[in-house]
Amino acid sequence: MENTFSSLLTIVVPVYNEGQVLDRTVQTVVPFAAERSWEVIFVDDGSTDNSGEILDKLSSTPHVRVVKHKVNRGYGAALKSGISRVKTPYVVTFDADGQHCVEDIERSLRYAIQNNSDLVVGSRQGAGKQDRYRALGKWIIRRFARFLMPLRVVDLNSGFKLYRTELVRQYLPLCPNSMAFSDVITLVFTHQRHLIHELPITVQPRPSGRSAVNTWTALETVLEILNAMIMLNPLRLFIPLSLASILAGVSWGGYLIIRFGRGVSVGSMLAVVSGLIFFMLGLLAHQISNLRLDLARSNYLAEAKERGDFEQFEPVRKDIFQ
Repeated sequence: MENTFSSLLTIVVPVYNEGQVLDRTVQTVVPFAAERSWEVIFVDDGSTDNSGEILDKLSSTPHVRVVKHKVNRGYGAALKSGISRVKTPYVVTFDADGQHCVEDIERSLRYAIQNNSDLVVGSRQGAGKQDRYRALGKWIIRRFARFLMPLRVVDLNSGFKLYRTELVRQYLPLCPNSMAFSDVITLVFTHQRHLIHELPITVQPRPSGRSAVNTWTALETVLEILNAMIMLNPLRLFIPLSLASILAGVSWGGYLIIRFGRGVSVGSMLAVVSGLIFFMLGLLAHQISNLRLDLARSNYLAEAKERGDFEQFEPVRKDIFQ
């Protein structure tokens, strides 16, 4: 049977101290990708266990590339290193901990092409029981993100995401090197009005080891989301602050005038002036945000052309599956 998926997809697998499960992941992902002529990029993010030794054995394997960081730079940095080397129209990020299923990759690619998606998020909702502490942390992160930006994606920080390559590579400079990469890149796609779909995926119990996600990771993610919000849509933050300060100042000043017949108080004037300052800061931040987005995109295109790896992908036909 003709391989309709050939040369369409690259699988990027970030690896950090996953020696206990990496052999199993390699034996699952590499043959699956080889059958479809997909490429696999493993990124060793400065592992201190035997992960590097396992990946060294893949050096001569066709359609497999291994990228190594000398030191641990973070989950987001590993994804950036992998995605920046992709040459195919689509790229999917796939965790090395053995929880993702390779069958969902093909299903997501099919869905993306048929629906012209720019980003397909693998939703883990209802995939199984989850630690209450972690579930609460994810709920807080989702609520915080939705407060700052209209967001329809449920599983915001899912590590399983399929992107249109030409888009995601433009936004890499805007994303953090930390675990918050998955959250922030989704916010960027949302803000830029790209077509995002969410597709349920199968999640298996982690075979061994433990997750690197902890309380500090959650707090860091909240801070990165706030930073991304200020970068992408600062008016969403500054306009409410401005209106609240002005309304508080006017209300307090009006109350004093009506109730005691006094003039405008220093406190009410300070609140009104603070509101005007917030408003002006919001306008200034909005202009800087637009400039930064345009500059990041322009710099990426210029650097890609200079390196000679600039790719413009032909549209993928929707009838490829017929």
